[in-house]
Amino acid sequence: MNTRPINTSRLILRNPTVDDVASVFAIYGDPETNRYNPAGPLADLHQAKTALDRWLKHWAEHGFGQWAIATREAPECVIGFGGITLYNYNEAERINLGYRFATSAWGKGFATELARAALQFGFVELDQPQVYGVVRPAHQASINVLEKIGMQRVDELDDVPGQAPSLVYVATRAP
Repeated sequence: MNTRPINTSRLILRNPTVDDVASVFAIYGDPETNRYNPAGPLADLHQAKTALDRWLKHWAEHGFGQWAIATREAPECVIGFGGITLYNYNEAERINLGYRFATSAWGKGFATELARAALQFGFVELDQPQVYGVVRPAHQASINVLEKIGMQRVDELDDVPGQAPSLVYVATRAP
C-alpha cells in the first residue's frame, strides 16, 4: 500500500485515516456538494464512517484509493477527497477517477490539479492503460475538469433509474 503522500504544486494527497470521519461528513453531508449526486448527502456520522470504512478497505485490498486532500498551506485541513478507485460501471469494473471538494475549495483549480495527479498515478504507479470518469450530465463544472485534463466522452451509463444517463469519459495512457 502506498502510504506516502503525493504533493502537487498546491495540494497534499494522503491516505485517509479513521480520524477523517468528521471531514467526510462535512463534505459528503453538505447538500451543496451533493447537488448532482442522485443519492443525496450523507445523513449522519454513521453514514460517513461507513463510507470511510469502505475507502479504507479499498486501500487495504488494492493499495490505492480515495485520498484525503489538503492544501500545502494548511495541511491539517481536509478540503476534499478524491483519487482513483475500482468502480462498477454496471457489469464492468473500471479504474475510475472521482473527487468531491468542500464548497470553500471550489473555483480555485483544485479539482483539475487533483485530477491530473490522479491520472498520472493511474498511468504510472498503477500501470493502467485507461482511466475512466463518470459524471452526471448537468454537472458542467466536473465535465469541464475532465475535458481540461484531456479525458474524452466515450459513452453513457444508465446508472440512475428514472434519470438521464451519466456521461462516461476516458483518458488513455500515451504509448
